[in-house]
Amino acid sequence: MSRPFAVSRVRLLLPLLLGMGLACATSGTGSGPAPDPDPGPSAGSQTDPPADPQTDPGPSGGDRARSAVEGMLIGAIIGGQAGPIGAAVGATTLLVYSAITGEVPFQGASGGGGSGAGSEAARERALEEELERHASLEEAIQEELKRQEDLLRDLDREEAARAAGPKGGDATASEEELAERADPRAAPRAPKPRDLPPAIFEEERVSVAKGTWGNAKRVRAVKKSLDADRDGKPEEVRWFDEESGYLIRQEQDRDYDGRGDAWSRYEWGELVERQLDEDGNGEPDVWERYAGGRMIGREIDRDGDGKRDAFYRYEGDSLVEERHDPNGDGNVERVLFYEQRRLVRAEEDRDGDGRTDTWTHYRETGGKDAVARIEKDSKGDGQADVFETFEQKDGKTVLAKREEDMNGDGKVDVTSLYEDGKLVRRQISDPALLPL
Repeated sequence: MSRPFAVSRVRLLLPLLLGMGLACATSGTGSGPAPDPDPGPSAGSQTDPPADPQTDPGPSGGDRARSAVEGMLIGAIIGGQAGPIGAAVGATTLLVYSAITGEVPFQGASGGGGSGAGSEAARERALEEELERHASLEEAIQEELKRQEDLLRDLDREEAARAAGPKGGDATASEEELAERADPRAAPRAPKPRDLPPAIFEEERVSVAKGTWGNAKRVRAVKKSLDADRDGKPEEVRWFDEESGYLIRQEQDRDYDGRGDAWSRYEWGELVERQLDEDGNGEPDVWERYAGGRMIGREIDRDGDGKRDAFYRYEGDSLVEERHDPNGDGNVERVLFYEQRRLVRAEEDRDGDGRTDTWTHYRETGGKDAVARIEKDSKGDGQADVFETFEQKDGKTVLAKREEDMNGDGKVDVTSLYEDGKLVRRQISDPALLPL
């Protein structure tokens, strides 16, 4: 338990303990028969001599009560260093001691009637100084916690700036890294855990049962939790293998809504898998795989139906393939192929029969991917029978030529030529097709 909470609980216990002390002290002096009232000096009698110090009965009941209360307060303050239980034990111990002896420990003076107003004031000042010291300590701890929260917010802003690419103003990244982040066809680098002060984590040793995370055997781990806003719901939890010390798992609440939305698995301290909840429904909708510090695969459930409908594959540092299921029927209808981060070919199943019927080829023009040729299977027999060639005109892609195999013999029968996208001439090699 942190020291500010211990101090707060001691303050809550003081009124209760004060009442207990007063009850104990009062009961100790009020029991038994009441003394007879003083009849006063009889007529003609001499005034009694002063009491002999050797036969002085000691502190009165009222003095013992005051000493008991003061001893209880000092015991609560001293014991409070060990938590609320320590406060209760300390208060009870010194309460009993002071009630019996009439002395307040650590004061150097009797708690009885012979202490005088000066010692009473000194005790009160000492007590006030002790309470002020604890209040100052509590304030210092709260300031430190606030500083740690500010540090976390700064780290979050820096992380967001790095993810934003060149406009994020990440002065630590090289130009090559910034350009890479801005390129959607570059294989993303494996995200690294934030470098946070160890002191802000709560640490405990745990045993993780087999299958809890899909683990093949029981894992003994050191669990480190970060609850920056102290709401009882950690924003980040890290597990380290107890034997090797390597990070093996991390869970995060990135939007601070109290629910986890990122789950990462590590092998020998290196990220290998990560699941993300991007729509905030508590279920993963993004699945990522990493190797050698780079992403090698990414799968996405874009429509939130629980089925993965977009698949990305990376080799080295570049995207090489995309597969998409746009209608959500569980079948891939469109596949894109890349070479050196340029789109070179697309294959599509446009009629949804499970077979590819359109092949589109691309070439780079002016730094962009431009359609160069489209092949189509218009008859549904698995063979292309229409071939269209395109060219760039004033920055636009226009049809230049269409070739067709009308009779399905595998040979082009009709060739149509275009200028600026308009038909200007048609050639027919099979007279049986005339007139078209």
